[in-house]
Amino acid sequence: MAEPRCAVLPSDRGTALADAVRAGGGEVVDAHHAEAVIWTDPKDPSGLAELLEGHPEIRWVQLPFAGIEPFVDLLDDDRIWTCGKGVYAEPVAEHALMLGLAGLRGGALYARKRSWSAPYGHNLLNGRVTILGGGEITRVLVRLLRPFGVYLTVVRNRPEPIDGVAEVLPSSRLLEAVGNADLVVLALALTPDTEGIIDADVLAAMLPHAWIVNVARGRHIDTHALVEALRADSIGGAALDVTDPEPLPDGHPLWEMPNVLITPHVGNTPEMGITLLAARVRDNVQRFRDGDELLGPVYVDLGY
Repeated sequence: MAEPRCAVLPSDRGTALADAVRAGGGEVVDAHHAEAVIWTDPKDPSGLAELLEGHPEIRWVQLPFAGIEPFVDLLDDDRIWTCGKGVYAEPVAEHALMLGLAGLRGGALYARKRSWSAPYGHNLLNGRVTILGGGEITRVLVRLLRPFGVYLTVVRNRPEPIDGVAEVLPSSRLLEAVGNADLVVLALALTPDTEGIIDADVLAAMLPHAWIVNVARGRHIDTHALVEALRADSIGGAALDVTDPEPLPDGHPLWEMPNVLITPHVGNTPEMGITLLAARVRDNVQRFRDGDELLGPVYVDLGY
């Protein structure tokens, strides 16, 4: 079988990925000779657009992250598109669990104290957790939550059963799904349908002690509505690895709230991620060479 000819661009960011191409049985070439491109810069859609316009012979594009919002306008049916979908599920799910426990058990609250304080906390053990999204992060989180004995509800577009999940509901039943949850976790793709999915009505439906955890995208949550709910203590709190806007500017009300925990989009750090992405690139190069279905396909019609 011929070695797939893959360009790894921008090349200054892709040493480990170039090694992964070779490990998968591919050849690293310049753009003029490439039939595939491993795109390494998640913040440069214009660079990829220019590359593809000048090299229509490229048949496969591998994007680095699961979230592909910057590249949606470039998607077409002329090429195979894959992304980092599922690659970072393990560290992101672990981070979501950490944020949820820190919120429910008072870690965020106590960390701000400067003197002995009154007790606070709610058990995750035998609690109820609702997760928005049915992808790999959710599936890993379901596994991590198993020892806690929680009752799990998942909200997703296609309400198909998921192992270990008590009920899978469509998004039309979102208010019902969050209404009795101790913890609500966002782990879904950002699309026009999911932007602002957590609005004032959803927040009002949550329990007064419930925490919301967001490891997906900041624009899933109406930030103004969230600030108002937190100020009114109508929910227990918010643990956010992503925000809208992002980065969250200095002086934003969320920074000062005692019932908020913010991490700077580190559910998957570069150090954690590069090894995982390299393994995905290696596997996909091998699959491309063998004519097999590639991992992490982008659904062009859905935009994720």
